[in-house]
Amino acid sequence: MLILGIDPGLATIGLGLIEVRSNVDMDAIDWLTINTKPGVLSERLLEISRDLTEFLQNKKPELAVIERLFFATNEKTALDVAHARGVILSTVAQFGIPVIEPTPLQMKLAITGDGQADKLQVQTMLKHLLKLEDIPTPDDAADALALAVYGALQQQSVARASRP
Repeated sequence: MLILGIDPGLATIGLGLIEVRSNVDMDAIDWLTINTKPGVLSERLLEISRDLTEFLQNKKPELAVIERLFFATNEKTALDVAHARGVILSTVAQFGIPVIEPTPLQMKLAITGDGQADKLQVQTMLKHLLKLEDIPTPDDAADALALAVYGALQQQSVARASRP
């Protein structure tokens, strides 16, 4: 199963694609970022949609895991990222791909066992779980890989729970 993790943003969107072959066998297939230049919001959102559409057409993921937003301070940034997240959700929906939407705390808890884990702890676990030689970079793409792994772990939990 191909699982796509998406770390939403306006300037930088992280994408991480993994393949899950069995309960314990996950491989990182691709991780990258979509970057938009400062400017008119509608043009940036259109660029996100176009680039994500191209990625989805080429890679054909079967599940998308898109981080649920959590902001406490900057309303302007939160609104801009919320716009981008809406475009991301809409684009994924056009392909009929099921979506899971964890919070950062849920993702960190599933990956590291600690909902308050820092980025390095999450990235170190990713390196181990995905059998990578180095910690994945940039951070947005690493976060997206972590979301994809979260999706794999959730699928495994559902499969275990549905067994008689």
